[in-house]
Amino acid sequence: MSNPPPLAGGPQGPQALRPLLNTVLDALHDGATARNGPLPAGGPHTVTARLRELTGDPLPHHGTGPDTALRTLVQALAEGAADPADPLCAAHLHCPPLALATAADLAASALNPSMDSWDQAPAASALETLVTDALAHEVYGDTGHAGRTAHPGQPGHPQALVTTGGTEANQLAVLLAREAHASEGPLQLITGANAHHSLPRAAWLLGLPDPVTVPAPTGTLDPAALDEALTDLPGPKLVAATAGTTDAGLIDPLPEIADVCEAHSARLHVDAAYGAGLLFSPTRRTQLTGLDRAATVALDLHKLGWQPVAAGLLAVRDPADLAPLTHHADYLNADDDTEAGLPDLLGRSLRTTRRPDILKIAVTLKALGRTGLGALVDQVCDQAQEFAATLHAHPGFDLYDTPTLSTVLFRPHGAPDERIAHIRRTLLTQGRAVLGRARIDGRLWLKATLLNPHTQPGDLAQLLKLVEGNTAR
Repeated sequence: MSNPPPLAGGPQGPQALRPLLNTVLDALHDGATARNGPLPAGGPHTVTARLRELTGDPLPHHGTGPDTALRTLVQALAEGAADPADPLCAAHLHCPPLALATAADLAASALNPSMDSWDQAPAASALETLVTDALAHEVYGDTGHAGRTAHPGQPGHPQALVTTGGTEANQLAVLLAREAHASEGPLQLITGANAHHSLPRAAWLLGLPDPVTVPAPTGTLDPAALDEALTDLPGPKLVAATAGTTDAGLIDPLPEIADVCEAHSARLHVDAAYGAGLLFSPTRRTQLTGLDRAATVALDLHKLGWQPVAAGLLAVRDPADLAPLTHHADYLNADDDTEAGLPDLLGRSLRTTRRPDILKIAVTLKALGRTGLGALVDQVCDQAQEFAATLHAHPGFDLYDTPTLSTVLFRPHGAPDERIAHIRRTLLTQGRAVLGRARIDGRLWLKATLLNPHTQPGDLAQLLKLVEGNTAR
């Protein structure tokens, strides 16, 4: 019998990985060179045909060996990628990950801890507790539940759970609210018209009534309309506000919303998957005033945190709210093991097997610190302000509004919606630029989400020229 392929872990793992990493890095370079732009040209059929041409049979009878397989498939994927590190790839809340975070993710894959029992992840589980406590403290400060001073590591201090992103964090928030008020009747979710789709989807998944939707006429939830919606609404209520809307990057008036929630005894959740990065900025964190009044807060560091997917969290003010997640499986958290001091990890997630996504976050926080991350946040937000000023001064474009975060909405002056949609698809098909779309005020807007701190003013000028060149066609 031939020897089995080498493993990534153990004392011999690094030696086995080293030549493979060289192959991967070369293939990434060659694929990006062949692509020569923010995404491949030609559209879906062309990309699929090229992938098939490059990769061949996905399950051959006899394997090609590791070097050929790695080189072929990584290069094919890179050649056909939409690369968020390209300044003209600016459509979505899809950040270019930091090299150091990506390197840390390699270590997590090589060690392969499974975060469902301590004996599978001794150091990783301890690291997760340390880092999530620190991030929960960043959201809530020194105030624990019921207004008590509670520092990380002390009983009653706010906590945070690692999630796959804002969607899972929002779903967990709705679940925890339902369970916290289970004896009071069905939970009623109230969202703004600007809320992320994952919130009404969470109500559907959890068998709750259809959410009440409150108008957001200026793109943010209207506190007066919320007050009216909550008046005489029976049963337990969960209000979901947003700090960083998907379409325009707007932040709901959190202090006013928190006041309304307190007046109506409604629980508050804030979806800050996009906007939570402002916490690291000394000049912009005041835009999140009122965030600490929420019972739960969704964060997502694969947006304004520059992490590889996935890097979400849910911060929870009162750790007692996490009790419903407790689950017993004798092979993972036997009573005698937990009584003997082995940590119980099953109550940290609805998932069982999960990656140590905390490692890349921990490495980034340690390497850059609050000031380094804050500088990156300020840089992309400043870019958005400057780009908006350019658009405002340009007679050929309409600007939706001054950006709150790093999202800029604009449209060619006088162009109908059909032309704007066509411009976006044309740039995609040509492989020239990746812009998003948003429908606000009954009109379609092009959306540039600026998350690349290496973007230069000349890159954005080029983006405008590409849009202009397709406007009149």
